[in-house]
Amino acid sequence: MIRPRRLTGLGTRILTALILVLCVAVVTAWVVALVVGPAIFDDHMEMVETADPDPGVVAHAEEAFDAAWRLSLLLALLAAFGTSIVVTVILVRRLVRPIRKIRAAVGEITEGDYSARVPESSIGAEFTELMVAFNSMAAELDRTELTRQRLLSDLAHEMRTPVSTVDGYLEAMQDGVAQADEQTLVMLREQTERLKRLAEDISLVSAAEEGRLNLRPAPVTVGELLDAASAQIRARYQAAGVHLAVKADGRTRAARISVDRDRIGQVLTNLLDNALHHTDPDDEVFLGARTSKSSVTFDVVDTGHGIDAGHLPHIFERFYRADSARDRTHGGSGIGLAIVRSIVTAHDGSVWASSRGTGSGAAFTVELPQSAHKTMKVP
Repeated sequence: MIRPRRLTGLGTRILTALILVLCVAVVTAWVVALVVGPAIFDDHMEMVETADPDPGVVAHAEEAFDAAWRLSLLLALLAAFGTSIVVTVILVRRLVRPIRKIRAAVGEITEGDYSARVPESSIGAEFTELMVAFNSMAAELDRTELTRQRLLSDLAHEMRTPVSTVDGYLEAMQDGVAQADEQTLVMLREQTERLKRLAEDISLVSAAEEGRLNLRPAPVTVGELLDAASAQIRARYQAAGVHLAVKADGRTRAARISVDRDRIGQVLTNLLDNALHHTDPDDEVFLGARTSKSSVTFDVVDTGHGIDAGHLPHIFERFYRADSARDRTHGGSGIGLAIVRSIVTAHDGSVWASSRGTGSGAAFTVELPQSAHKTMKVP
């Protein structure tokens, strides 16, 4: 059996090292004084000697000096040694205390308590930076854990509904209560498609965040992207009584951009789908685009329910919902905006949302860098 090696604490090591340094300093000071002191005294005695010095007086002076300097130096060294030990112990405790706090916090995090934090120390910039970095890491782990828990909870909820529906109908058909007619088969197919779409969405976001998203960029005009996205979802808007308008001038529509057409189309349709979920009949949604020397920008602006400021930093997270009950009622998985962010990031672009608050509508903006587009001449 291999026994674990006993480790000496950092405070003990620092204290031992400083005591050794003090011992070396004391011995060095004593040796230097022992070698140099008598010689200097003899030189001074020679300067004041008379023609016929009294040997007894000289011997007594040398004895007095020797006793005086030895006793004075010994007392001074002992006082300095004792004071240094006290100061060293205080400093070592101040150094070790924050390290122990960090060790305790690490233990709490290891056991799953990601809320553990360490107070910032004032003993030095290095310790302060270490503790700030540790707290930032702990906060990120805490946020990740909360996201993971919410993801698993929401994923279980999203899967439970279609699975329960399919299982219920299959059991009913097995018991002869329900028949495998066309309406039942269509419903079962819709539920399996919902599960399939959920699995594909999660796979897409994971692949994008891990840098495995396969993009096939090709030149396409901004107008083609706008028209394709609006055409794909316009029927749903008409059924919901929400007005959809596409706004872009001729020069912008003619601008060419090298992107994965299907993926950027998915971005725009997801944003339009999100706007539809958060608008009421007679509300308006505007799909537009702008170009500049540095970027091509797509905008989806609605006059719907708006977004509270507290939700804005989180709406692109997986399964995050500002209104969980309403989104689930409309069949949303809470992952559409996460897909938007993942695809836009994979294109080296950025996406953000803005809103003046609840009831004031919302605006989603997708910006792609200058290198991603090339403006054509308008015919």
